[in-house]
Amino acid sequence: MESTRNKLIQILANNDSTYISGQQLSKELAISRSAVWKHMKELEKDGYTIEGVSNKGYRIIAYPEKLSSNTIKWGLNTNWLGKTIYHKESIPSTQILAKQLASDDTEHGTVIIADEQTMGKGRLNRTWHSTNGKGIWMSLVLRPRLLPHLAPQLTLLTATVLCDVLAKVTPLNPAIKWPNDIFINHKKVAGILTEMQAEQDQIQYVVIGIGINVNHTEQDIPKDLKGKATSLRLESDRDWDIRDMIQNILLTFESAYQVYLDQGFPVVKEKWENYGYKLGESVWINTMKDRWYGSILGIAEDGALLAEKEGEQIKLYSAEIEW
Repeated sequence: MESTRNKLIQILANNDSTYISGQQLSKELAISRSAVWKHMKELEKDGYTIEGVSNKGYRIIAYPEKLSSNTIKWGLNTNWLGKTIYHKESIPSTQILAKQLASDDTEHGTVIIADEQTMGKGRLNRTWHSTNGKGIWMSLVLRPRLLPHLAPQLTLLTATVLCDVLAKVTPLNPAIKWPNDIFINHKKVAGILTEMQAEQDQIQYVVIGIGINVNHTEQDIPKDLKGKATSLRLESDRDWDIRDMIQNILLTFESAYQVYLDQGFPVVKEKWENYGYKLGESVWINTMKDRWYGSILGIAEDGALLAEKEGEQIKLYSAEIEW
């Protein structure tokens, strides 16, 4: 159930060019006019500029640039994703908090966002550098009615969502490097970490972690990642509105998730392969048993990478690829 504050934000966002009387707000929210006034004061503390005019009512004329759960919800037109948002200025990891909340039965579609992570992790427990205020550090809690073996498809779906958003709102050409990285100009700009709690035949929850380097400068990229990592700012030579990008991701994800539920994995597979990094190219592939030179063909339904070895199609679940 949406909180009164969320409903108030939605009403004001939908009527940002007109005044809404305190009486009308009181009626729609089923609270007293003094309670409406108190909610307005709380929004002002959050950085909103609110204009109140006698005999006309209220309207918000400016919202803060800083991130908060309220500013992200302002104008967010999703149906279920992001109706509950936890925003933290600094946190060890959005994944850690997301898993704690998921274990405590937080609702499907809960979003956790941080300005900074002090212990951010990527795949294989690798450190993820989460510079304060420069990127998107976010986790989504999902409770899909899927069999556990299908969960890797959600990682592939998320990768296509990130590429769709970056291709739409920036002039850049993103690509998906298997299994979970987004590349621009052969350098990593984003990563995805999917974690699951499940029983044998039922998923309890899935937490999808998303990290995107948005407004990093050269000084923000660690020395050991120079030439390997980049940011949207470095590749486009301009800053980007992090709040708008978060909203774009949430809206696009909700839509793509529903298409996936309705139409299945083939839609995701086709889109993923359109963005696939070095698809059709030959690379050196190292497995525990062998090292060979073959071409990247695409992905399988279970998230495996399809490669060609001496004319034979091979499924790779774990491999070191010399991209």
